[in-house]
Amino acid sequence: MSENSIPARPRPYSVLRSVVMPGLKPLPALLAGFGAFLTILLLAELTARAGAPLLIAPFGASCVVVFALPKGPLARPRNVIGGHLISATIGLAVLHLLGPSPAAYAIGVGLATAAMALTDTLHPPAGADPIVVVMTGAAWPFLLMPILGGALLIVAMALCFRRLAVRYY
Repeated sequence: MSENSIPARPRPYSVLRSVVMPGLKPLPALLAGFGAFLTILLLAELTARAGAPLLIAPFGASCVVVFALPKGPLARPRNVIGGHLISATIGLAVLHLLGPSPAAYAIGVGLATAAMALTDTLHPPAGADPIVVVMTGAAWPFLLMPILGGALLIVAMALCFRRLAVRYY
């Protein structure tokens, strides 16, 4: 058998690279991480200093979407703001109709997913908002703070950041 007829063994890295979606290049990845860091830091500082609750867990995931995938449809301002507002509203309605229960979590997430899909405001991190609402027993002012205030701040930071780092994205 000749040398040419023996197939070469693939290197483990090349096999892994072909199976896993390739990531961002180092500089855009670092910029995305830095943008997310600054945004969460600002939300946390404003929460601590002003006493206004602006930071909820789904906002961490929103930062991943808007900074790591800035050109994706899920990162559009309409999706971030609309998705969070729709999902939190549904979560509040379900909580007030059913009270805190396992069904409230499931119905809230299911309805929020459907509503975001129907309104073209799909933003996966916002799908967690009904869970946060039911877990915390939130009241209607939750829509203004942290939902609207936090979502607006995330979008503002993302737009500013994109303008500053546009050639790297």
